[in-house]
Amino acid sequence: MPHFAAGVIRFQNEVFPAKKDLFEKLSKAQSPEPLFITCPDSRIEPAMITQTDPGELFICRNAGNIVPPHTTYTGGMTASIEFAVAALQVPHIVICGHTECGAMKGAMNPESLESLPHVKEWLSYSKAAVDVVKGIAPDASSEEQMHQLLEQNVILQLNHLKTHPSVATRLAKGDLVLHGWVYDIKTGGVNAYDEASNTFIPVDERYAEAVAKLVAKDTCAA
Repeated sequence: MPHFAAGVIRFQNEVFPAKKDLFEKLSKAQSPEPLFITCPDSRIEPAMITQTDPGELFICRNAGNIVPPHTTYTGGMTASIEFAVAALQVPHIVICGHTECGAMKGAMNPESLESLPHVKEWLSYSKAAVDVVKGIAPDASSEEQMHQLLEQNVILQLNHLKTHPSVATRLAKGDLVLHGWVYDIKTGGVNAYDEASNTFIPVDERYAEAVAKLVAKDTCAA
């Protein structure tokens, strides 16, 4: 804990003063652009990956970056999604999986979770992704199956998102966009789901046009 306490002190003495105007603005309201759903794995730092400041991401984290399908049961994910989409009116939702995901390893091998009953039950929300992988790649190596599971799980959770009334309504209105990403811890690469081709492609390819427009806009503003 001394390491973390020292970090807080450094934040208060150095970082906060340098961004005082930002925190003054954030003290009044927040207006994040995406709801960012990812895993609580300590190796995943959304703000670092996206190079964003406080106030830009509305982050929800759970084992396996899972979105349970909508039911009448109120859970933390359901409430957070509803708040982000209906109250904050975020225009984007990102579901971000990652390599070396312990949750997906557990989903692929549920027999290893007998001593973790709550984890086992939670990961049942990824079972359809496991079934897809075993169905389309039964003879693939365990490494390839895991690679495919990371992607199929993101796709499955995107589909689960669409069952939530607030999300379905915004999608029907055309003012909400869903995104699926997989982050590679070792390389720093991020692949994004391209619905048209039903494949994951590098983020710089997936968003090439949008990034080019942003760069042009910033250049003009300068």
